Amino acid sequence: MILIVASCVAALVALFGFYVYAWSVPTWQIFGPALIRGPASGRRIALTFDDGPTFPFTEQILDILRIKKVRATFFVCGMNVERFPEIVRRIHTEGHIIGNHTYAHPFPYFRGRKRFAWEIDRTQEAIEKITGQRPSIFRPPYGARWIGLYPALRERSLRLVNWSDTGYDWLEKSDIVGETLKGLRPGSIILLHDSRNIDLPEKVDRSRTVKALPAIIDGARAAGLTFVPLTEFLLPRET
Repeated sequence: MILIVASCVAALVALFGFYVYAWSVPTWQIFGPALIRGPASGRRIALTFDDGPTFPFTEQILDILRIKKVRATFFVCGMNVERFPEIVRRIHTEGHIIGNHTYAHPFPYFRGRKRFAWEIDRTQEAIEKITGQRPSIFRPPYGARWIGLYPALRERSLRLVNWSDTGYDWLEKSDIVGETLKGLRPGSIILLHDSRNIDLPEKVDRSRTVKALPAIIDGARAAGLTFVPLTEFLLPRET
């Protein structure tokens, strides 16, 4: 009997572990839809940045994008929007897309619908106050999701966007350029970071990402790929 009970408990723990894991994998869509990559036609790719804005790295990235004539998407945290409204204004003015990345960058696990709604709404309001527009796209922290998230997104007509390729720039010794370029193909959505969660600027160092960015852009273009705003990948919703 003890062995049977232990086996059942172990099975339940394993099942729960898989359940949490299924919500955690950015490319999995078992519980709900997410845009992972765009269409393969046209050899188009999209460049995205998470967690910002922050000083000075977001502005350095914007300088490179202007020189290289690339339009990107910035998934911003509401708290950082309130800290750096002038950078958000610049992102918008220079023609980049702004997405919602929650207010305080919490782990999504075990969060209820009300918490997701608060995180989303406060960030939407902060962005609208500066740009006059509310984002239509959302990316959850870490690309992870939880039960209450999708209802909150549907109520606000927000599309969930994750990514297909990344330079792993949050890892100290990652080859940002090599990791980003190795799997690129038409439709790729690239994830990089211009900040780190909602950390204060003095605790953030994204200089490696800034340094890698020109080589990423040049390498993708040398492969015959064209950078486009992420919004070009958003297909009409099914009705």
